[in-house]
Amino acid sequence: MRSVRVLPGAAALALALAGCGARPGAAPRAAAAPDTAGPPIVRATADRVLARVAAPGARATLVNVWASWCGPCRAEMPALLRVMRRHSDARLLLVSADFDAQEGAARHVLRDLGVTDTTFLKAGGDQAFIDALAPEWSGALPATLVYDARGTRVAFWEGAGDSARFEDALARAERTPTAPEGTR
Repeated sequence: MRSVRVLPGAAALALALAGCGARPGAAPRAAAAPDTAGPPIVRATADRVLARVAAPGARATLVNVWASWCGPCRAEMPALLRVMRRHSDARLLLVSADFDAQEGAARHVLRDLGVTDTTFLKAGGDQAFIDALAPEWSGALPATLVYDARGTRVAFWEGAGDSARFEDALARAERTPTAPEGTR
């Protein structure tokens, strides 16, 4: 599966679109009228995402960074959602790397997939976001990070995952003993 690197600037967007199956040199689709149907989308820095990871209440947390224009991201999403439905005690944090003007496209993809929970839209600089989540992350999309109940990362990969990979990572995270109440 191909993946795409998240880079600042218009040249990077052209490269990213080429990596995700768009025709090289093709201009990104113009933003349509705002699409407000679908799940709530909240802007979040990496610190906000990591604070949610550390919040008590889940045996595991899976963070998936994706974009509406990324073919491999959209292709893996149905398997990811099926696996997460089987892990009702795990938390899913979807983080769109779409540009602000593409929020409607992200919402549309999520609505079509049946996602109703609040989703994040990456805020802040790309490199700061990447470095805060995983310094070894090249910026390729999709990117998946899995954390145990204590907020310790137990898995990370770039590129599309399949059901088996998601299941394996969640099982590893769920095997970690939970932190005693009040010690998080």
